[in-house]
Amino acid sequence: MKIILASKSGVRKKILEQHKINCSVIHSQVDEDQAKESLLSEGATPEIISKNLAEIKSIKVSMKNPNTLVLGADSVVSLNNQLINKPKNRNEAFKILKMLNNSVHFLISSVCISKNGAMIWHYTDKSELKMKNLKDTEIKEYLSKIKTETLLAYGVYQIEADGLSLFEYIKGDQNSIMGLPIKQIMNYIKNLNET
Repeated sequence: MKIILASKSGVRKKILEQHKINCSVIHSQVDEDQAKESLLSEGATPEIISKNLAEIKSIKVSMKNPNTLVLGADSVVSLNNQLINKPKNRNEAFKILKMLNNSVHFLISSVCISKNGAMIWHYTDKSELKMKNLKDTEIKEYLSKIKTETLLAYGVYQIEADGLSLFEYIKGDQNSIMGLPIKQIMNYIKNLNET
């Protein structure tokens, strides 16, 4: 079965390929910041924002690609039920890590599958992460190892890389934390193939 991934995330594409899901990539071109601002002004929770962004991306690409399954995905960080946005520069990245330092926060990953411009399935997963109590020098040292474009595209930590060292504990599925709850996607596709 062929799927279009409505995301430019190399990590998400890699997870799909590792699980033998044939996918092509079409970036949705959705203005995420504008969508988030609109949802926040309506009082949306981080879970709703994550789910809606995955749905918007999936539907937008699906409308232009009839009779094909389109997978949209989005991940957000929630601290005390407040949305933490991706950093726009290194200074912001440092401030975000300072905020998360020695705290429990949640990473919410949502996926949505659309066909012919309508959502046919969605799933949201929530992982709990506790960051170690790090000194400013340790945070700066960690940030110095990450390329700026990676930092701005994926947020302040990459669990699949050095980001793992920042945490005291992680409760959740690693693939989901990397942006794709693959088990649930595989189950849905398997059920589709059987019907």
